[in-house]
Amino acid sequence: MSALVRQDQSDLIVIGAGSAGLSVASGAAQMGARVVLIEGGEMGGDCLNHGCVPSKALIAAAAQAQGMRDAGRFGLAPVEPDVDFAAVMAHVAGVIAEIAPHDSQERFEGFGIRVIRGHARFTAPRQIEVNGEALSARRIVLATGSRPMVPPVPGLDGVDYLTNESIFALTERPRHLLVLGGGPIGLELAQSFRRLGSEVTVLEASTILAHEDRDAVEVVRNALTREGVTLREGARVEEAGGEAGALWLRIGEERIEGSHLLVATGRSAGVEGLNLSAAGIEGDAKGIKVDKRLRTTDPKVYAIGDVVADAPSFTHVAGYHAGIVVRQAVLSLPAKADHTLMPRVTYTAPELAHVGLTEAEAREAHDKIDVIQQPLAENDRARTERDTEGWIKLVLHRGKPVGVTITGQHAGDLLAPWVQAMTAGTRLSTLSGVVLPYPTLSELGKRAAGAYFSPKLFGNPWVERIVRLIQRVIP
Repeated sequence: MSALVRQDQSDLIVIGAGSAGLSVASGAAQMGARVVLIEGGEMGGDCLNHGCVPSKALIAAAAQAQGMRDAGRFGLAPVEPDVDFAAVMAHVAGVIAEIAPHDSQERFEGFGIRVIRGHARFTAPRQIEVNGEALSARRIVLATGSRPMVPPVPGLDGVDYLTNESIFALTERPRHLLVLGGGPIGLELAQSFRRLGSEVTVLEASTILAHEDRDAVEVVRNALTREGVTLREGARVEEAGGEAGALWLRIGEERIEGSHLLVATGRSAGVEGLNLSAAGIEGDAKGIKVDKRLRTTDPKVYAIGDVVADAPSFTHVAGYHAGIVVRQAVLSLPAKADHTLMPRVTYTAPELAHVGLTEAEAREAHDKIDVIQQPLAENDRARTERDTEGWIKLVLHRGKPVGVTITGQHAGDLLAPWVQAMTAGTRLSTLSGVVLPYPTLSELGKRAAGAYFSPKLFGNPWVERIVRLIQRVIP
């Protein structure tokens, strides 16, 4: 290797130009810090190129196809859609292209950031080498994201499988898509490909959406099954094999055959090649160890986003982490991360959204809880749209919400006021008294809040006595 070229020290080096890294870099630079941003892959990271954006674009196309099949609900002739799969994937690519300028190298250079395209590695504490150049900074931020985790299934390394990083490059529709993994990514893509005309089989070693409310999961499970997605739960794959267009997975003595295989069994932290040991930083494929201030074992090196051990792997978490680090590294203000009320959404149809404790978690944490469940079928707007599957569930401890689960159309959007309310400590009585426009789906949450007070007011003999007394004395 040629001798390293020493670069003048910067205020901040950010490694990784995904959601987390871009947020830190732009925020710091616009406040006047000298920032170097290093990215070895695509600007925008996983969310833009292989995750949130393409998956939601595909989900939107698949929803249109399913809407044609379901038109009979509105007195319209149902039609089996003629799916031009290549055009669908062109739509997905087009959405990425529309958003890409926001995350482009040119835009961030416009903020005064030096952008280096290459793979960074530590050579010593707070010393970075990239493309033969040595860099140092007062603070370093590791925002290298995560990668698809491939399970150690015998024969899998010899199979041409797909991950979220490759499936959106398909131009021909899979005849039969095998999905290994029943988490959010696996189920969202399984339903989308089924709606677009592929046969789909999901194989999950335990249960689908294992960390979610069981009642809500049952709603999603029923919807997927009704649409023709084959769900094989408790199916531990012991071997993989086959060739392109004719793949198989073995469960016990049974072989399940398909044309394509999507591996969606989780994520591993993007730490490969960083040479963390040279910097004295603790971390492995499970993530980088940080404290509540998101500092690594070197207090002048931060880790944020998916690369953090034991942190939720969501784009909104990455943005949240970025704000915490900017406050510390740029403004020298104390800030700590708190993941207690971090919302999450699975974008199947129906959606499944959650914040706080599930009912099962709340029963373990508290001696007594109240559970209020309000069905979407009692919402007038849902009735008009013939989409009444799902409900909102409030889990309360001493009258305060400690968890909210919503399953149904637009569940992710309907969760927003509950995240705000729980974060601010808003009283349930305040939420039940809010005036909302009619008819909207948002009324679902208000009715659920009101349902907690109804038994205390209506049919209560003490309330009835007080009312009768008042009626005797008022003029």
